[in-house]
Amino acid sequence: MSKSIEASIVVVDDEPSIRDLLVASLHFSGFEVATAASGSEAIEVIEKTDPDLIVLDVMLPDIDGFTVTRRIRQEGIDAPVLFLTARDDTQDKVMGLTVGGDDYVTKPFSLEEVVARIRAILRRTREQAEDDPIIRVADLEINEDSHDVTRHGQVVELSPTEYKLLRYLMDNEGRVLSKAQILDHVWQYDWGGDAAIVESYISYLRKKVDGVMYTDEDGTERKVDPLIQTKRGIGYMIRSPKSAPGA
Repeated sequence: MSKSIEASIVVVDDEPSIRDLLVASLHFSGFEVATAASGSEAIEVIEKTDPDLIVLDVMLPDIDGFTVTRRIRQEGIDAPVLFLTARDDTQDKVMGLTVGGDDYVTKPFSLEEVVARIRAILRRTREQAEDDPIIRVADLEINEDSHDVTRHGQVVELSPTEYKLLRYLMDNEGRVLSKAQILDHVWQYDWGGDAAIVESYISYLRKKVDGVMYTDEDGTERKVDPLIQTKRGIGYMIRSPKSAPGA
């Protein structure tokens, strides 16, 4: 009995040994795999195969993985990208996520980790593609059809920009987003955009989303648990209090 294909993947790496190991592991895990050994070949293969996900090395012999990602995004190809990075460099990771990547793995990596990251990305992106118009993080909900926002059952009034920022944070629940990423996705600014505007809008969101008051069962007025977090020197994220460290 043939094994069903879980998803189609393009693996891009100029090192044959790494490429072959990834292909063997992904085939074994139930994925259909196509490969490329350079940036230009990657673009051709991605356009031809329309994969569900791309595993993309950052350092390639012709054009780097960031440039590949920019080009396929410009062409309207929105397949998620898992970057393979040779250095555990925060700036590289920020750049990768800013140009439209979804996650990264630092070399040397375990094949099990790569497969786990791929499945996590696919699960997240497929959940976002379902018909349910409601996006939830804890007791915070966005209705994509009506653009209504509620926290603990109470309506939260947001401006269009605040809504767009909140939606971006919720789409990336549990992931730290840099100011540059937020500028790029919410305001469509290039790297030269004013990062101070991000700080201002995060502050506005906190007051509205994390400032909601409610009355508990014994009649005590309480403030909701904060969801929007700052990772100093890196950026911002939103996540449920139960998933916070030590919770």
